[in-house]
Amino acid sequence: MDKLLANFIRVLRNAEVRISTAETLDAVRTVELVGYRERALLKSSLSLVLPKTQGDKQIFDRCFDKFFAMNANANVGLNRAIPNEDYSSEDNSLDEGVGGDKENTEAKGSGGSSDSGGNGAGESRGAARSEAATAAEESLAASLPQAKSSLGRLLMRGDRLEIGAAISSAGETANVRAIQVFTQKGVYTRKVMNAMGLEELSNEIVELRESEPLPNRQLGSELTRRRDWLRERVRDYIEHQFLLHADVTGKRLQEELLRTIRLSNADQRSLRRMQEMVLKMGKRLASLYSRRRKRFRRGQLHVPRTIRSNWSYDGALFDLRWRSSKMDRPKVFAICDVSGSVANYAKFMLMLLYSLGEALPKVRSFAFSSDLREVSSHFEQHDLETAIARIMLNYGGSTDYGQAFADFAELYANDVDKRSTIVIIGDARNNYGDLRRDILKTLHKRCKRLIWLNPEPRSLWNTGDSEMQQYAAYCHQVEECNSLAHLERVASHLLRSAQ
Repeated sequence: MDKLLANFIRVLRNAEVRISTAETLDAVRTVELVGYRERALLKSSLSLVLPKTQGDKQIFDRCFDKFFAMNANANVGLNRAIPNEDYSSEDNSLDEGVGGDKENTEAKGSGGSSDSGGNGAGESRGAARSEAATAAEESLAASLPQAKSSLGRLLMRGDRLEIGAAISSAGETANVRAIQVFTQKGVYTRKVMNAMGLEELSNEIVELRESEPLPNRQLGSELTRRRDWLRERVRDYIEHQFLLHADVTGKRLQEELLRTIRLSNADQRSLRRMQEMVLKMGKRLASLYSRRRKRFRRGQLHVPRTIRSNWSYDGALFDLRWRSSKMDRPKVFAICDVSGSVANYAKFMLMLLYSLGEALPKVRSFAFSSDLREVSSHFEQHDLETAIARIMLNYGGSTDYGQAFADFAELYANDVDKRSTIVIIGDARNNYGDLRRDILKTLHKRCKRLIWLNPEPRSLWNTGDSEMQQYAAYCHQVEECNSLAHLERVASHLLRSAQ
């Protein structure tokens, strides 16, 4: 496949635009038809086969402009020799695609008019000076000895197209697509320069400067100037690659960090990002576990069904039927301590459970600090974030797990059966009150699974007023759960158990 197109598709995927293999093949055929010559035609054609949603189209437009910007700029004066020092600023402006501005400014400053005639004169003078610079450059290069290093010979030839190709090739060798943060720009500039042969060129420059013949010293000075020019071009290339590859990669790195930090340590700005991550996490898990599946146990023949299905074969058992058990989705009871110490953890757990939507449609929520009440109606009447905010505002005071369990047993225990999974989110710190372990023991016997998620590190369990050891005896599963990664693991396990 066309390497340029492959790199562009890699950029799109890095920007989280989903592109399938079939769409990639469509893009290859599109490029074969329209080519790269007309940029607008190429952009409109690829936009028909690669992005799918309106959001993807916006990302595609941004990535296309960034990816092909450097190539477009490189086409300006592509085969011109590297500019001499006296004319470097003018030729660099041409290289950036803004040629003529400097000459127009000079024309106006020297008393020329700003009409079309003045501009034409300025452009003519600029072209004449540029031609003079090229002629002087060629004359100087012809009078100097030939460089020994491969990079030195490349720079002395001064073909920008060849140099640009060499930079791109060195960038592939240095794997510039792996750049993640802006502070790595200098590191990757050095890597690309080394891949192009910087060490050999630098050694040659040192030898030439220490040489006695004047032409050799002149060659050393010229190679030094061209090496500095090349370094600036490589820096531009690295910045361009950073904008293409590191924006989303840096975001992913930040998300990986946010997945593992304790929720209590996150600042307000991070909490907003983490809410987005939880909703995305819920959608992903829901898509994985949303279908009801039947688990077939081979070896247990269902005789009546087999006989009925084979009546048309005169009793010959061609079509065997096996016993199967349908694994139904569980009813989830989420009992959340929303007192100040663990409110954030309960908030994110509720957000994750309700974002699972289709995979876990039977979620009932209960909140307490001392008295317990059902808060499921908040999620039915309001959007997810509003519902959670309302729940958190209505509770406070010291925690009393015994009272909360007594309220749950009195009002809702009859709803618990062998299809029910009870998830308790809390630190088990009961302020030395009555534990009511008898209620937890009864719930343990009646439900399918009782899970306790404790946001405190295990090293703090059973210290002070923590009663985790007492409660853990009546739980099927006890987990430390204080980060998004923990929440995802628990939710994934809960969904797998329902399959």
